[in-house]
Amino acid sequence: MAKLFSNEVSDQIKDILKDMINPISILLFVDKACDTCKETKQLLEETAGLSDKITLKTLELEDAADELSTYDIKRAPSFVFLDHNGDYRGVKFNGIPAGHEINSFISAILEMSGVEFQFSDDIINRIKSIKEPVDIKVFVTLSCPHCPGAVQTAHRMAMLNSNVKAEMIEAQTFYDLSEKYNVSGVPKIIINETLELVGNQPIEAFLDKLGK
Repeated sequence: MAKLFSNEVSDQIKDILKDMINPISILLFVDKACDTCKETKQLLEETAGLSDKITLKTLELEDAADELSTYDIKRAPSFVFLDHNGDYRGVKFNGIPAGHEINSFISAILEMSGVEFQFSDDIINRIKSIKEPVDIKVFVTLSCPHCPGAVQTAHRMAMLNSNVKAEMIEAQTFYDLSEKYNVSGVPKIIINETLELVGNQPIEAFLDKLGK
């Protein structure tokens, strides 16, 4: 099978991943009937092969009842990140992180490993003060240049507060969900099933929406 990453891209990603601090794990969930699972698995395998700090484990949906419950997995391909302690920090991807979404994927790897991201102390305090469960869905397409920023913001909120869960959803792969949430433009952000944002909104917009 031909590689997804050219040698040049592999070298670029390998160089970026040198900044990882702690090891992380990725749990990938696939299904035999899934159209994009094979390509998603290959992309994750090629990425994991570029750093000895990344461990990848692939599970079939039909054989992973406990894990499906633990990580609230309902579809394939989906994958979650675990930190160096093996803890789930609410960071999930549904669909292949190709195209522009390679940026949110690589960011999640670095930040889950302990690389700091730039939020002000005030923003960090606002995120950490969230006391109720928050579920954030970010619908994307792989050709959307503005989508990775929205995904990164949602995932960073999850990493900072265990009450927050955030997932990327590739809108074309999971068209049934796109229809359910009336996705006509991306990134479209759904918070707690009812609150909506469209576009790569700043973190303040996420928090202001939660405060209403």
